[in-house]
Amino acid sequence: MTTLHNPSRLSVAFDDDHSVANAGLALVGLLSEKLGLQQLAEETIDIAPFPGRRVATLVHALVAGATCVDDADVLRSGATSSVLSHRVMAPSTLGTFLRRFTFGHVRQLDRVSEILMARAWSLGAGPGDEPMTIDVDSTICEVHGDQKQGASYGYTHVLGYHPLLATRADTGETLHVRFRKGSANTQRGAQRFVREVVGRVRRAGATGALTLRCDSGFFSKYVVQACRDHDVRYSITARQTPAITRAIEQITEDAWTPIDYTLNGEAWVGESAYGDGHRLVVRRTKLHDPRPTLFPTYRYHAFVTDRKGDAVTPDADHRRHAVVVLAIRDLKEGSGLEHCPSGDFNANAAWAVLASIAHNLVRWVESLGLELKGPLVAKTTRRKFIALPGRLTDSGRRRHLHLPTHWPWATLGSECFARLVKLQT
Repeated sequence: MTTLHNPSRLSVAFDDDHSVANAGLALVGLLSEKLGLQQLAEETIDIAPFPGRRVATLVHALVAGATCVDDADVLRSGATSSVLSHRVMAPSTLGTFLRRFTFGHVRQLDRVSEILMARAWSLGAGPGDEPMTIDVDSTICEVHGDQKQGASYGYTHVLGYHPLLATRADTGETLHVRFRKGSANTQRGAQRFVREVVGRVRRAGATGALTLRCDSGFFSKYVVQACRDHDVRYSITARQTPAITRAIEQITEDAWTPIDYTLNGEAWVGESAYGDGHRLVVRRTKLHDPRPTLFPTYRYHAFVTDRKGDAVTPDADHRRHAVVVLAIRDLKEGSGLEHCPSGDFNANAAWAVLASIAHNLVRWVESLGLELKGPLVAKTTRRKFIALPGRLTDSGRRRHLHLPTHWPWATLGSECFARLVKLQT
């Protein structure tokens, strides 16, 4: 039986000039205005006229889920641009803008990212004098085709780029990103990157103790020296070199402390001395075998650290380094870093920094507006608070944004907007 609820009886027309796609951009647009994103880019980046409009358009398109330059056109649909504080630029203009970036201009964009972080942290999103843990890792940005400048096959045998990233452990914010060629070794530029990250967070207002966590790709005396020079505690996974193996063998059987690890195995933690005053903490694991062997087989995971306390505590914290993978996932899936839109290397490097700014804006909406203590999955924030339909009307000399009734997260969204309005820069 045919009813009024049959979709085939709908009449579809794209003719509403007052509709707003991704109406939750009003939250991000408001925070961008409070932080002075457009004006800051105008003052810092010296490419073409109105660089602030171009940067703001790209950032807000990435917040809305853009994965290529053409996706920015969604900001010009209906009345969507009216919830933003800047004129929305055309995709063709944005593509030309990105292709004009040089390495120096990318560093200018880095400066914009750093100042935005300092301003957001001064409003309450920062760690202040509390301890902060920095997770550093590299990732692969896969590309396709042979027209991508600097893309190549690395150790993963995947065609792409190999950027370095530093994230804040408790919030998932991107503290720094450095774009690199696909053939770059993980350690390439690692020492300088660590020094830059520490400098950025100190200038942004992090006055408390800092701890750096890395995997074995950053196991280097130069990275350790960078941490020591800047009074940063470190926890770096060690590769199983002959010297590390000998240090592990020096741990006596009665020096292993059992820990809770998995339901299908056993684990112990011990420690040994290594190199120039390093503390080598080792986790030994044994999985249960349905057919027990005569001699047990152990696996060892070691890391060097200068942190104090028993070996169990730094081991548990070092395992939490895995949260960096979640931050990188959100940066790729939620802010456009899964795609590098240009054939020009510096254009893609600029895209990576813009993606980090977009990612951080979402995180700052969560911390300053929603007052969350930890990060949500980026897709969750977008589904609940950004990607919702709206409609603009004018009444009483004021503009009103009408959102769906019975929206499950309406109360949280309204409270978030009210808190952002009250922010004083």
